[in-house]
This record gives sequence, C-alpha cells and structure tokens, in this order.
Amino acid sequence: MARSLRERIAQRRAEAGGGVLTDEAADEQSADDESPAEELPGDWYVVHTYSGYENKVRQNLDHRVDTMDMTDQIFEVVVPTQEEVEIKSGQRHSVQRKVFPGYVLVRMIMSDESWSVVRNTPGVTGFVGTTARPSPLARDEVEKILKGMHAEAPKVSVTLALDDTVRIIDGPFSDFRGTVDDIDHERGKVKVLVSFFGRETPVTLDFLQVEREV
Repeated sequence: MARSLRERIAQRRAEAGGGVLTDEAADEQSADDESPAEELPGDWYVVHTYSGYENKVRQNLDHRVDTMDMTDQIFEVVVPTQEEVEIKSGQRHSVQRKVFPGYVLVRMIMSDESWSVVRNTPGVTGFVGTTARPSPLARDEVEKILKGMHAEAPKVSVTLALDDTVRIIDGPFSDFRGTVDDIDHERGKVKVLVSFFGRETPVTLDFLQVEREV
C-alpha cells in the first residue's frame, strides 16, 4: 500500500539513522507527527487546481517532491475532505466529500525553488493570494480545517427537504405517506406529518425509514 509523503519521510529518517521502520513503527511515527500545526516546519498555502484534479495534483506533487529531492522544503499535501453518510434508496453509503473543491493545501517553506515545483505541477493553476508572493494561511484556520477532517461522527447527507412528500418504508408506519416537517441532521432524524383518521400527526423517524417520492 502506498505510503503518505509524511510516512515516506519518516522512513528515510529511520534509514539514515541505521534502522528500517516496520509497518507498525511507521504508523506510530506517523501518529507522533500529528502535532499541532504551529509545531510543524513550514507554513500552509492554498493552491488552486483544475476542477476535479485535486487528488491527481496531490499525487503529482508527492512524486515531484520525491524525484526532485524537495522533502526538506515541501512537507505535506492535503486535499481537505470530510466523511459523510449518504442515504440512498434506504441504505447508508459512506463517502468522502471535498471541503474545498478545486483547492489543495500544501505545507512548505516558501522559496523560489519550492514555489516553482508546486506551481509547475500538472493540474495546478496557481497559488491563492492577492500579492506576487503567496501569503500563508493563519495557524488557527489550518487547525480548524485539519480537525474538521477527523471529526468523530461523520455528517449525514440526505436529499430530503422541508415539505417533501415521503413514503415510510420501515417500522410500524410502513407504507404510510406524509410530509417532511423537520430535519435533524445531527441526530439523523426526520419529522414527518402523517395523516391518521383525517388528522395530521407528527412522527419522528430515522433517515433510513423514509424514502422521498419523486
């Protein structure tokens, strides 16, 4: 399995010291490297890419850093993503959503050489900034982005909207139809107004228990 740029750097350091890291030791080293942004060398910069090329740019830049021996100036390339649970046809699907489509983050020491390596990577259109010299992101901004990528509970993404007509597909109210009155994304619940004996009654259900009618 391909290692991240950070893990490959850790491997090189271990080999330079006369030892070779096992997979377990490399994982421990990588975990140790998960220090706050202010403790890591370099600054974080935002790089603009062609739409849909974010992961390809990360791969291309990782390769260029290795082959051009720039590991002492370019340390990390990140495509900010968040895990979401998508509800489709009554089933949960885990997906990775890009937080900032068209952008990647690069932790690096800015110099003419490192700027050129990043700027001339296939798929990159330029650094984000209003001046000739790109400005780094504020440390607190970086912390928020990186922490958001490792949220304990993934966000739940549904295609429901208020006033949608839905069919209940599970539970005691199965096959009843109703109107969406409220959506609780944090709890993964939806309140549906269902008609019983001529009266609308609110019923709280899990996202998996309803299906939007087209």
